Amino acid sequence: MAGPVVLTCGSACWPGPGPPGVVAAVPERPGREELDGTLDGLDGRHLVVCGTDADLAAVLLRLLRTGVLGTVPVGFVPAATSSVVARLWGVPTDPVCAAEIALRGEPHPVPLVRDDAGGVLVGLGVVRPLDGVAYCDDEVVLRGRASRLEVSPDRALGLVVRVVPRGLARRGRWATGRAVQLGCRPTGVWRDGVASRTTDRWTWYRHTEDWQLLRSSAQPPL
Repeated sequence: MAGPVVLTCGSACWPGPGPPGVVAAVPERPGREELDGTLDGLDGRHLVVCGTDADLAAVLLRLLRTGVLGTVPVGFVPAATSSVVARLWGVPTDPVCAAEIALRGEPHPVPLVRDDAGGVLVGLGVVRPLDGVAYCDDEVVLRGRASRLEVSPDRALGLVVRVVPRGLARRGRWATGRAVQLGCRPTGVWRDGVASRTTDRWTWYRHTEDWQLLRSSAQPPL
């Protein structure tokens, strides 16, 4: 089989010698115009994304919208050691190691989190500051004020929610579920480090289909 299709997003680049496949340079957080021609030519090959968590989310969103999210294995070479995706799913932050796994790994299903604004979340979502009510499934996780609310994908039910209270002396609250909904005073939302919009209502929920992350065969299954 031919080599993978590698997307280098923004200033990210492939570490070391060129990979055995096609390399396409695309802008950071690429969209339909930058991706569709390349994705149409996959022809059974897997995809490798070199970039940030937000770049990976943009590519997965396009796979979702074109109906191939669950069938295209995706490798990830993080552009930063701070990548939340790398920490969540055991992807090396060393570029050379990550590239090796992206080329030779095996696909493992990973939950994809969507939102009611048409986006997806692969690492960390943040709402801050917060004054309102938040539910994780049927559980009330916040009623009142908080410094921020954080959401990440979770292998069990779909997502994990953390409410960070105001003041250092107070303990936060955690919950896991399939969805988190909140209504609040207008505030800001960030998806994978990128500001989304100011809103007074927001929902994150687990998508019905997982994406396929290429991981080392030596790692335990997720």
